[in-house]
Amino acid sequence: MANKTYREVLLRASSFLEEQGKEGYAIEFLFLERKNWTKTQWLLNMNSPISQEEEQQIQTDVDSLLKDIPPHYLLGYADFYDHRFKVTEATLIPRPETEELVELCLNETKNMGPLSVVDVGTGTGAIALSLKAKRPDWQVTAVDISPEALAVAKENGALLGLDVAFVLGDGLSPINDPIDVLISNPPYISPAEWDLMDESVRTYEPKLALFAENEGLAIYEQLAEEAVSRLKPEGKIFLEIGFQQGNAVRQIFQERFPQKKVEVRQDLSGKDRMIYIHG
Repeated sequence: MANKTYREVLLRASSFLEEQGKEGYAIEFLFLERKNWTKTQWLLNMNSPISQEEEQQIQTDVDSLLKDIPPHYLLGYADFYDHRFKVTEATLIPRPETEELVELCLNETKNMGPLSVVDVGTGTGAIALSLKAKRPDWQVTAVDISPEALAVAKENGALLGLDVAFVLGDGLSPINDPIDVLISNPPYISPAEWDLMDESVRTYEPKLALFAENEGLAIYEQLAEEAVSRLKPEGKIFLEIGFQQGNAVRQIFQERFPQKKVEVRQDLSGKDRMIYIHG
């Protein structure tokens, strides 16, 4: 009997996952990542015979996906803003929307020279390290309340060869010197939204990095309070928000910074996703 092809095995695995109510594309994504194949390489090779070891790996990955383990945790990494970051269950998986926050920060700080920047809730270090890679003259500090997450962020910093200061702490409390930029993708999901979330996120991603009290606004209130005494007069703030939180977060920061302009910015999907405070 002729050997099964990559295409046959993956099609069967994908269909099986769909029948179980799971995302079928996840197994194709995992396969291409593990093989380090581009889409072109896939098209050139998809009708080639698959080895027994590769078929076994696909079966192992299917079993994991049935348990709702996110593909990036199975790989142990995620790509973000042109770099690869180690991820573990102690860290959130960096999302494409957060790349837009990094882009906004870089665009709105052009020609400003060396800046002192603090990333609160750094997780994998994706925001802090992406900024440092693009602006080597910036002094970047990454803060996280989780020792396990901070250890991963430090490892990513070492892997990328980027000099970022990693600090264990809650919000801006460990920061004593005045800063030019505060940037954060903080926990912003309300515990009331638990039932609406994907099973994979609920089961495997760290709750500490996801949920905040007061309908998801607690950390914004904390950061607004702490930033008043730490942000330089001309300083800027960049925040990721839940798509329904624009007005509420704008109000929190406008009250604390009445002299500044507080803007809600949309992501590429047209949803409220970022707050930009300046002026």
